[in-house]
Amino acid sequence: MGLNENFLFLRSFIQDPKRVGSVTPSSRFLARSMVNQAPWHEINAVAELGSGTGAITRILNTKVTNTTKVLLFEMDKTMRNNLKMEYPNFSCHRNAAHLVETMKDANIHQLDCIFSGLPFFNFEPAIRNTLVEQIYESLKPEGLFIAFQYSLQMKKQLTKYFNIDTIKYVPLNFPPAFVYVCRKRGNVIIK
Repeated sequence: MGLNENFLFLRSFIQDPKRVGSVTPSSRFLARSMVNQAPWHEINAVAELGSGTGAITRILNTKVTNTTKVLLFEMDKTMRNNLKMEYPNFSCHRNAAHLVETMKDANIHQLDCIFSGLPFFNFEPAIRNTLVEQIYESLKPEGLFIAFQYSLQMKKQLTKYFNIDTIKYVPLNFPPAFVYVCRKRGNVIIK
């Protein structure tokens, strides 16, 4: 990770701290901790929400095959354009709140796994609810939602839609983070 990435991330944080959520990109330790949770031999379609400067995307790129469909979501235009250039085989999109619609446009029926670096608790409740519902709807039965957060505040909301397999603490990140490994539950009624 270069100085330019750190500067870009810091600039984005200063412009919109609620949307970015941290002053530095995720560490390689956090990215590996997340990506290594997925059963890659079963993954055909995956999404990453809040791709930022690509800390998780870099590790994800080492795991996917030529046939794996990958959707990246990043609100920041500069970061999104950088991702498009660096990962031309992945499709990059602006708004994760349109995940289900984006999947349909990409001819993806269901996702096997979703990784997220979105700072959920910084969002207004309506946006947070929309995102969680989109994630739930887009995953296959028993699909994985793997997200990092800087607190345990999302645990209650996530347990409405997912079984939480584990929550791993990753101290080698600034700030230290929690990795939620969640499995989609069946028969959840979305209001």
